[in-house]
Amino acid sequence: MSAGSGQEEGVRFARFLAETRTAVDGELGRLLPASGRAPGRLHEAMRYSVFAGGKRLRPALVLLAGRSFGAPLPDLLAGAAAVELIHTYSLIHDDLPAMDDDDLRRGRPTLHREFDEATAILAGDALLTLGLTVLAEQPVGLPGEVRARAVALVGTAIGTAGMIGGQAEDLAAETGWPGGPGEAAAALDRIHRGKTGALLVACLRLGGLYAAATPAEDLILRDLGEAVGLLFQIRDDILDVEGSASALGKTPGKDAAASKLTYPALHGLDRSRARLKELGQEAMSRIADLPRERESWGELISFLDRRGY
Repeated sequence: MSAGSGQEEGVRFARFLAETRTAVDGELGRLLPASGRAPGRLHEAMRYSVFAGGKRLRPALVLLAGRSFGAPLPDLLAGAAAVELIHTYSLIHDDLPAMDDDDLRRGRPTLHREFDEATAILAGDALLTLGLTVLAEQPVGLPGEVRARAVALVGTAIGTAGMIGGQAEDLAAETGWPGGPGEAAAALDRIHRGKTGALLVACLRLGGLYAAATPAEDLILRDLGEAVGLLFQIRDDILDVEGSASALGKTPGKDAAASKLTYPALHGLDRSRARLKELGQEAMSRIADLPRERESWGELISFLDRRGY
């Protein structure tokens, strides 16, 4: 794939994100309590963070994975919105003073800066709870067994074996990286696969679940999701070093200031870029196993590879 064609594909996928965002935002507006409904300040805070912007990448992954195996949009939309609610909860809590202590998210003040810390904690709790409730109850047209599996799938991805566990190891690494290079590299891999990758993998598998994917097809989506998750996070690590606040939507340089264990900090920028290229090629090879939407997946990989540039 040439750089020029990759850039064009990235632009096309950005258009796809914009198109799917309209449908996802409509679903989010339906699911979220109105800001005028008591407790109004809490509901206003939830909406402030959910509608602060963002690319809606995770919902798009649910939709794209489901479409790859023939699922109709009505069977996918509620689950796609649910993972965005859960993702937004994680961002709110990540930004808190006890965690990453950030002032900027999606290009505007973080929730605890715009409102207050207690409201931010409660809004995050409420979004997590709402997201899991939506997965359990919707879409009503699918069997209850499918909805139960959706909750278990996403719940596992965000628990101590996934996102929350990765966040815990990420915070622990700020006070001192593990022993030698091999041990630190293994810890970094766990952090990235847990903190960011686990939910991204779950998004693909969730779309497959709604499409009644077979176990073999679920494995294809899992492997593709793991490559996409690492690609996304290593690009994020690189952008924290050389990106801008407008490109990131958050404060750049925070990782280095906090002595975080990141790919550039451990391996350097050149090796990080090389690993990014390897992951892009790996993800592209996984796409060949999908029955539909291969072109859209290729556009996604190009979009992630060029994100922030």
